[in-house]
Amino acid sequence: MIFTLLSLVKRFLLIASIASLSAISLTAKAQDAPQMNLERVRLAAGMHRLDVQIAATPEQRQIGLMFRKDMPQHEGMIFVFEQATQQCFWMKNTLLPLSAAFIADDGTIVNIEDMKPQTLNAHCSAKPVRYVLEMNQGWFAKKGIRAGATLQGPLFQTSR
Repeated sequence: MIFTLLSLVKRFLLIASIASLSAISLTAKAQDAPQMNLERVRLAAGMHRLDVQIAATPEQRQIGLMFRKDMPQHEGMIFVFEQATQQCFWMKNTLLPLSAAFIADDGTIVNIEDMKPQTLNAHCSAKPVRYVLEMNQGWFAKKGIRAGATLQGPLFQTSR
């Protein structure tokens, strides 16, 4: 009877260990996969049209563009926060060189920062903002878009 009970306990522990390892493995794989199926929104920067993914939840914002190996030139990711605060970004596990535009509620670009891949250097907004738009590095410069330019789209509040 004791032998049978010990045998059952050992089997249970073995099954529990395998289940735990499987869960850890699945979590690691999910973290290594880029998020590609987020909701999208169309934005405009003057005559330039953008198709950007929306990172609106804490988890979506935390993962951002991590592990992505490429991104079309007209695409990006916009990070939406609940309220305007100073936002700081870094590039841990991000493989692409990116430019981040820190954007006020009305769509005005406050500042733009170029960010080097796989670094922990902080790139911060010059003042409190609710939005941060990440594009391939150099996109804003190539299009002549600088701080003070205004983006248009359904996310931005306009006072009329």
